[in-house]
Amino acid sequence: MTLNTVMRFSRATAPEEMFTGQWQSRATPLDAYKPYLDQRWQEGCTNAWKLWEEICAQGYPRGYGSVRHYVSRVLRGKPQPVGPRPPSARAVTRWILSHPDTLTEDDRLHLKAALANCPELATLTEHGRSFAHMVTHLQGDHLKQWIESARATTDLTSLSRFAQHLERDLDALIAGLTQPWNSGVVEGHVNRIKMLKRQMFGRAGFALLRKRVLLS
Repeated sequence: MTLNTVMRFSRATAPEEMFTGQWQSRATPLDAYKPYLDQRWQEGCTNAWKLWEEICAQGYPRGYGSVRHYVSRVLRGKPQPVGPRPPSARAVTRWILSHPDTLTEDDRLHLKAALANCPELATLTEHGRSFAHMVTHLQGDHLKQWIESARATTDLTSLSRFAQHLERDLDALIAGLTQPWNSGVVEGHVNRIKMLKRQMFGRAGFALLRKRVLLS
C-alpha cells in the first residue's frame, strides 16, 4: 500500500470511509430493483434465490450472483420485523391430512391463513380431501372424474403424476373403492407373523413359527 492509502485508513472513523475509488457508487442494473429487494426483505423474504427469481420476472437482466452479493453484504445487516413464526411443513401437512372435524379452532385458522397465501396449496388440499372422502365413503364411481381434475393441475406436477399412475390399474382401483371387501384381515395376519418373527430375531423356522402362531 502507498502512504496515502495507509493514512486514509488510519483516519477513517467508519468502514464506509475506506471504500472509495472508481468502484464506489458505480451504477449497476440492480440499482433499480434495490427498493423492491429492501421491501421484500422487510416483509420476511430472506432467500436470495427467491428474490432473484422475483426481480427476473420484473425484467432484471443479470444473473444470480449480484443479488446474492447484495443480500449478503447489505441486507444481512438490516434488522427484520419481528412477526409470527410461519408454520412448519409437518404442521401444514397434518392440518391437510386430518379430518376437518378433528382440527382445533386454532388449527383451522392457521390452515385457512396458509391456504390464502398459497393457491397451489389450496388446490392440493381440495384434491386431497375429496380423495379421502371418496375412499372412506366407497365412492369409486367418482374416481375417473377426480383423476381428470387432478391431471388438469399443471402447476402441481406431483399430483398430476399421481393421477396418471392411477390410470394404470383403473378397474382394480374402482372396484377397491366401491366394494366393501378388502384384504385388511390378511394384511393384519401377515403383520402379526412378521412381529412374531422379529421377536425371535429372525431365527424362526417354519415349525417353530407355526407353534408360536397357533399358541398365541
